[in-house]
Amino acid sequence: MAGGTPKFISLKPVKSEGTISSADWKLDPEELKQVFSSKTKAIIFNNPNNPLGKVFKEDEIMDICRLCVEHDVLMISDDVYEHMLFDDNRMIRVAQLPGMWDRTITIGSAGKTFSVTGWKLGWAYGPEHLIRGCQVAHQNCVYACPTPLQEAVARAFELELSRLDSPECYFRSISVDLQKKRDFIARVLSDVGMKPVIPEGGYFIMANWKELSPKIDLSTEQDEQKDYRFVKWLSKNRKLQGIPPSAFFSQPHKYIGEDYIRFCFIKHDESLKKAEEILTNWRKEL
Repeated sequence: MAGGTPKFISLKPVKSEGTISSADWKLDPEELKQVFSSKTKAIIFNNPNNPLGKVFKEDEIMDICRLCVEHDVLMISDDVYEHMLFDDNRMIRVAQLPGMWDRTITIGSAGKTFSVTGWKLGWAYGPEHLIRGCQVAHQNCVYACPTPLQEAVARAFELELSRLDSPECYFRSISVDLQKKRDFIARVLSDVGMKPVIPEGGYFIMANWKELSPKIDLSTEQDEQKDYRFVKWLSKNRKLQGIPPSAFFSQPHKYIGEDYIRFCFIKHDESLKKAEEILTNWRKEL
């Protein structure tokens, strides 16, 4: 990004037994401090987090914000899963916190918010002196805007904002619907011997498959990361598609994701039940 040198920090699990949720993955405070310096220009922050579905608590966000203020760092806050929250978790927007509005660009997504990911339409908001640069970049890198899609999103916002306090508001109902699907797939993954990381938000779930790995012959796959090998094996041999989580980690941190597989659960119930059937039958063969 404009000749910058990226510095990566990863969430890491702090719990390995019992029921594990995305809240049990945390940033190391000391490691966080070490990635900031007088040369730091910006930080990209994703909440709810992808691929985990972690919803950051206020104290966790404030730790990041204090470092941004101390080092005069720009915050790019990726909030695309902002309306998909479970178990009474609360979305805290960085731009609302003390000292952060003037240094924060917040990113949103129509594809995520309204479940139309193929539209590839989103927005950014923030103070004028920051948004002006976004406008200049957008003007010079996008040849044509999808005007009909923009109109559709605008009308969708008008409708949902008019009934924001109603249970029928999509911003509310989507979490109710997705939580049922999350709980279903989490039970399935647990039943077949994986350890799901219960997401607090979003529509993906990660599950640790390490205990099953000795029973799976992945020698037909040649990828460096074993989660890639498992995902490809599962797709080819059981026709079930997962996602390798190590794809979301920088090279030094890929080992953190290798014992996991990531599934999308924003699916029709019939598809989720088919996944249950596939995984249950496969587990009986191990």
